[in-house]
Amino acid sequence: MFTKALAAGLKIVTIIPVAFVAVGINATATLAQVNKLYNPIPMPNTYEVTDSLSDKDIPTGQGGFARDYLVKLSKGDNLAIDLSSDSFDSIITLLGPDGATVAENDDGPDGSSNSLLFTRINEQGTYVVRVRSFGETGIGGFKLKVTRLQPVK
Repeated sequence: MFTKALAAGLKIVTIIPVAFVAVGINATATLAQVNKLYNPIPMPNTYEVTDSLSDKDIPTGQGGFARDYLVKLSKGDNLAIDLSSDSFDSIITLLGPDGATVAENDDGPDGSSNSLLFTRINEQGTYVVRVRSFGETGIGGFKLKVTRLQPVK
């Protein structure tokens, strides 16, 4: 009787670690897939990009698409981020090193559907400049420029 109870207990003990190993392997594979799919583009040294949104970019969940660019910024930087497109209604979003939205702009001051964003950086780090289309306005070419503004002397 004792032998049967011991054997049953050992089966339970050996099943639990195997389950944890299986969960660990599955989580690692999922993280690898996510990292492979999301790959923000480093901004060139000119801080200017002429590019295009396509249906292969990040779906926004509202029918449009987004593309992310990485930019290293310093505390105290004053920025102007300009996004223009003849193909879609643009929205520009600046995400901080922690992924939180720092600033966002839909329409520029000229009344067009282009975007112009001014902001001051409070924390040094790598930021994401997200280019996206409003709603289902879609895909197409765009120009993005990040300018570090200099104080007037």
